[in-house]
Amino acid sequence: MASREKSNKTGQVVGFLGVGLDGDDGHKRMTRAENFLLVGGSAETHERMQDTAIRFDEKLKGRGKTLQETSPEEAIDLLRESLDS
Repeated sequence: MASREKSNKTGQVVGFLGVGLDGDDGHKRMTRAENFLLVGGSAETHERMQDTAIRFDEKLKGRGKTLQETSPEEAIDLLRESLDS
């Protein structure tokens, strides 16, 4: 077999998809934000996803970057921080 050359390309995060699976009240919830698409969930779950998206966007803006200027590792770290807040 021929060896594969490593690509110099790095991954890029273009957005996040949040899916709530606990919505059983018949409501269809969807929120679009700058870096997120949030669908489904109970009212409480959807609100939590919205709060996380807001905190993420605030942290990202605080760093003076767009999501496309952020490495995947940094984006994941910001998401984890936003979930813990």
